[in-house]
Amino acid sequence: MKILHTSDWHLGHTLYNYDRTAEQQAFLRQLTRIVTEEQPDAMVVSGDIYHYSSPAAATQKMYTDAMLNIHQACPGMAIVVTAGNHDSSSKLEIDSSLWQHFGLNVVGNIERTAEEVNLYKHIIEINNEKKTIGYVIAVPHVYPQNFPLLDTETPRDQRQARFFQALLDEVKKRNTAQLPVVLMAHLSIEGSDRSGHDESIGGIEYVPLSAMGEGYDYLALGHIHCPQDIKGSHHHARYCGTPLPVSFDETYPHSVSIIELEKGAEPQISTREIENPIPLVTLPHDPTPFEDALKLLEEYPEEKPAYLRLNVLTKGYLPPDCNEKASNAAKGKACKYCYIKTTRERQADTDESKPISIQEMQEMSPLEIARLYYRETEGEEMDPELCQLMETVMQKVKARTTPNHLSEP
Repeated sequence: MKILHTSDWHLGHTLYNYDRTAEQQAFLRQLTRIVTEEQPDAMVVSGDIYHYSSPAAATQKMYTDAMLNIHQACPGMAIVVTAGNHDSSSKLEIDSSLWQHFGLNVVGNIERTAEEVNLYKHIIEINNEKKTIGYVIAVPHVYPQNFPLLDTETPRDQRQARFFQALLDEVKKRNTAQLPVVLMAHLSIEGSDRSGHDESIGGIEYVPLSAMGEGYDYLALGHIHCPQDIKGSHHHARYCGTPLPVSFDETYPHSVSIIELEKGAEPQISTREIENPIPLVTLPHDPTPFEDALKLLEEYPEEKPAYLRLNVLTKGYLPPDCNEKASNAAKGKACKYCYIKTTRERQADTDESKPISIQEMQEMSPLEIARLYYRETEGEEMDPELCQLMETVMQKVKARTTPNHLSEP
C-alpha cells in the first residue's frame, strides 16, 4: 500500500499581516502534481488543515477547490482528513457526508453517546479495484483528559492509550490477511524535535510513543512542524512536517512524505520537497549591528520575493525609528519586511558565576533573584528604574496578602 502523508497546511495563515494565499495555492498545485505522479492508494492529512478555527470563506473555497483537483488527479485514491488543534472539528465535519462521494473521509471528533463510543467511525478500509489492501485509523486531535471512558477499570490518565489500543484491536479482528495498518494522530510524541515550533496556540502535551499502542505498521503524525522519524520507531512513526514554514525559525526543508508499506517489511519512506515561491529569509544569519543589517536589506535584490527579518545585535535599545528605516529600505521591492529579531550583546563577566544552593536562594529576596536572573540572561545589571518598579509591585502584593489585624470584623 502506498501512502502520501501530509499535515499542518495552516491554510489562511498570515505572516505579520501579509496575506499568504499565493503561497498556499502554490503548495496545493504542487501537491496535486505529486498525487498525479505518485498515484498513491491513500492520502492522509493529519490535522491543522486551517490556521484559524473560523477560516475565511475564500480560504475554505481554496481548500474545497484543491481537494476536488486532487481527487481528479487520482480518482481511485482514498483521502483521509483529521482535525488538528487549530481546526474546528465540527466545522470540518459539516460536509463530511458529501465529501464521501469523492473518496474523502473527514474525522473531526470522537462520536459518543451516553452508552458507547463509535469506534467504527475512525476505521477506514483502503480499497484498490474493490479489493481491500489496508486500513487507516483516523484519530483527530483530542486533549488527553478528554478521551472517552471505554471501561470503568481504566484510570483517567490512561484513557488516551486505551482508546488507541481499542481501535488497533478492532482492526486486528477484521484484518485476518494482515494487511498494512496506518494510524493517524495529531499530538506531540516525547523526544521529538520541535525546532521552530510555536507552542502558543492550543499548547502541547507530550505523549510517549508506547501510548500509541501496538498493531500499526505506520504512525502518520501531525502537529510538530519539523519532518522527522521518531527515534526508536524504526521508521514506523513519522512527522511529515508542514509543507510551508509558519515562522522564520522553521529553517528546515519542507515536504510531503511518500510511504510504501509491504506486509512484514519496514516502511520505505521518501519525501517530495515543496518549493515556497516567497521564502522566509533572515538577514544576516548571525546577529549584527543594526546599521549593518539595514545595509543588507537596502542591498537586497529588488525583484527577489521574500519575507525578511533583520537579525540585530544590540548593547541597549534599538533606535526609535528602526522599523521605519527598515520599511523604507524595502519599499518598492518584491520583498516584504516583517520585523527585527534582537539579541543583546552580553557583557564580559569579570568573574565566573557561582552556582547557588537552595538554601541561599531561600534567603534571597524576590528582587535579588530577579536581578540575578536579569544579569545571567541579559549580561548586564537591571536598570534602577525597573528595580524600583518591581519593588513597588512586590510591596503592593505583600500588603494585599498580609492580614490586617486592626480592621473591624
